[in-house]
Amino acid sequence: MITLEKVRQRAESDAKRHGYYLNPDPKFLESLLEGLEQNEGRYGYPLCPCRLASEKFEFDRDIICPCDYRDPDVEEYGYCYCALYVRKDVFEGKTPIQPIPERRPLEKQVRAYAVSTETLAEKPSEMGAMIAEKPSKDQRKMWYCKQCGYICFREEPPFICPICRAKREMFGEIRIQADIRR
Repeated sequence: MITLEKVRQRAESDAKRHGYYLNPDPKFLESLLEGLEQNEGRYGYPLCPCRLASEKFEFDRDIICPCDYRDPDVEEYGYCYCALYVRKDVFEGKTPIQPIPERRPLEKQVRAYAVSTETLAEKPSEMGAMIAEKPSKDQRKMWYCKQCGYICFREEPPFICPICRAKREMFGEIRIQADIRR
């Protein structure tokens, strides 16, 4: 059984090994670690708490924390996409944490979403039942924030991006081809 303390120790150890620090905001750090703990309990592996999971290990491999995109993000921006791992200048407050673009290829994001919705259809859960009550698939669309890469699935784009606070005009529609290969 994974505990929050084990998740914290693993993240601290990994940060130290690579010369990084954990996010200096204790409350925000706690929420990220709780997300990792919940994802590991739910999926059996520590998925990034800020990305959509497919629930299939082979598709999620690149977003297992620390994700494949952490090092390039920390090198370029000073922190990873979810800001769990940060450089020294960010840890010391010299560089502010701002939203950064998503490095995960759109094809992988779309693939994860497609697999995730198929899983919900195969195994209806409480969440699956809630989704089933919403408008049918043909009324909902996949939207992405052109500024930070946030993705959502709904009838209309949000008025404000929950990640970077971009306005609705910054959202674009993602069209999924019907022949997604498995």
